Amino acid sequence: MGAQCGKPAERVASMLGWELAAEDPAELARAWTEDLDRHGVASAALIASVPGDEPSVLAAVDAFPDRFFAYAMVNPLDSATAVAEGLHAICLFPAMHGYSMHDERVKPILDQAAQLGCAVFVHCGVLTVGARRKLGLPSPFDMRFSNPLDLHGVALRYPNVPFVVPHFGAGYFREALMLADLCPNVYLDTASSNSWIKYVGLELKTVFRRALDVVGPQRLLFGTDSSFFPRGWNYDVFEVQLRALLDAGVSGADARLVMGENLVEMLGQ
Repeated sequence: MGAQCGKPAERVASMLGWELAAEDPAELARAWTEDLDRHGVASAALIASVPGDEPSVLAAVDAFPDRFFAYAMVNPLDSATAVAEGLHAICLFPAMHGYSMHDERVKPILDQAAQLGCAVFVHCGVLTVGARRKLGLPSPFDMRFSNPLDLHGVALRYPNVPFVVPHFGAGYFREALMLADLCPNVYLDTASSNSWIKYVGLELKTVFRRALDVVGPQRLLFGTDSSFFPRGWNYDVFEVQLRALLDAGVSGADARLVMGENLVEMLGQ
């Protein structure tokens, strides 16, 4: 979410095909608001995608409190990490930062999230960062820490904290379903193209149908993984997922839950 400036940043943006963001987070939030308006989207979650960038999403929410939810990546292995007040959710990437959810260093962060009423987003499964790949940079992530089942005991210890597993578990679909079936405070996020499906040979409508059979429509959260301009809000993902959801036989009322109402309810807004 936060902006960078200077010639190196301009070169990187050019290589990635991205527009450089405004230096003022509120201006970047305004650009997203205008883009959401074009697509008829009422609200969205903004994720600060590097630890320490919480002020940018908090500034966006402060500027447009009715449009955005503030999420921020945190790294529990950094002893200085704390959950900033005002966040709606913290985002944990165990494979990226190299820890188990049962690591004792994670507990203080979870305790703070519970105290502040934050949801906890935990990336599981295959993790790729498209920007790093385009720039030819390595992604030394460790999939030993990617299994959704690593969340089972943790979610049970924090029954009042909503835990979100994105991308249907990103390849660990069965394990994500098992986890969500056993823990009523676990939600599954549908975001991105879900290219992990190539590992399991399922159609997206079948993924939705199985997830609905296990967790019901109240614990599925639609997402696009929109991340940069000029692409903006990723309408293609919306179109594909809505069609898959309807092909799975979901009613209009349940589709509205998945496509937005569940997120608002989960975050108590």
